[in-house]
Amino acid sequence: MNRKKHIQEFFARLIAISMLHGAALSKADQQALLDEEVIPRRYTFSWMFSDSDTMKPRGGTTTGPEIQLDTRTSEAFVSLQAPDLDIRERDRRAILAMAGDYRTSFDFIETVGFTVDYQPRAPYQSWGTERVYVVANEPGFVSLQHILVMHFLDADGFESDAMVVKHWRQDWQYEDTEVHAFQGRGAFVRRPLDPAGRSGSWTQTVYQVDDSPRYEAVGRWTHAPGVSYWQSDDRRRPLPRREFSVRDDYHALFGSHRVTILPSGWTQEEDALKLVLDENNRPSSSQPYLARETGLSRYDRVLDYDFSAGDEYWQDTSAFWSRVRNYWDALYKAESAFSLVKSVNGTPMFMALFGMAEEKFESEADMDEAIATLLASYVTISPAPSAG
Repeated sequence: MNRKKHIQEFFARLIAISMLHGAALSKADQQALLDEEVIPRRYTFSWMFSDSDTMKPRGGTTTGPEIQLDTRTSEAFVSLQAPDLDIRERDRRAILAMAGDYRTSFDFIETVGFTVDYQPRAPYQSWGTERVYVVANEPGFVSLQHILVMHFLDADGFESDAMVVKHWRQDWQYEDTEVHAFQGRGAFVRRPLDPAGRSGSWTQTVYQVDDSPRYEAVGRWTHAPGVSYWQSDDRRRPLPRREFSVRDDYHALFGSHRVTILPSGWTQEEDALKLVLDENNRPSSSQPYLARETGLSRYDRVLDYDFSAGDEYWQDTSAFWSRVRNYWDALYKAESAFSLVKSVNGTPMFMALFGMAEEKFESEADMDEAIATLLASYVTISPAPSAG
């Protein structure tokens, strides 16, 4: 199959994901929707006096097969709660507890507006089914790869074949010495971390679906009976797809997030300002912030869901994606500043790489050359920033 066809197929998958709304409803969820007689879902807290149509959550409308939630305390959670662990090892076990099979839900809503005559935007809700794989597991470094595997039901109740999409990746580094900080408009700059504040910290680096960098944040784990959580510092982040596909009035998110490990899953809570930048990626002097947004992503463990299509995809393409990771690792080490663009000649970076991932290569060197040649059109090395 040629690359163009792969790209077209992946684009079709992405459209389907953007329509995803209830792809992983449990039996109780489905009954609740019937009981509500298709009344549009609203947030527990929302804009009470806004028109109900304008505040109907955007997302998708597809449904999927019944999901069986695993409400038992996971072995990974039991492991991280074990007594007499040193601090780093307990932290590492908390990170590893995020691996596994999940029904995921994503909720985002603007809570405060700062502009004159501000009108809140429709909140966002989406669902999915996702397996999180351990890519690397070392004493001071853990890498986790998320892969979406969805089965859809049509109007007659027939289940589709699995749709598989490589999702985001998260790398965790203990007592990191530097980060490549997102500036805005695709630009990243290397920044050293204060040695006095590194002790006991973990840096979480989040990557896009194509393994290009998204953001890095630094924080520390807190552990107590029944819960472990990691709280990040405030950092700039690029707009996520749910936003840049519909918004062009701001340029970055600025905020923090918290990862909480629970007996039967985990959550990620986000608190961010919507930041307007000038042409030099500095906060706008006239109106730096448009609104504040809060978000909650839930990862609930599931039983007996068929993730085999995701396993097959990862087995077939993991060697390719490891070389893509090597490209970015080398760039991080060699360059103090770079920028990237999402699309070249109408082809987004993720579409080009997803097509290439399923091609056959004679050798690892050929694979590296193809990746470097492709990404050269999306990545620009920038002059090193001045010390000031």
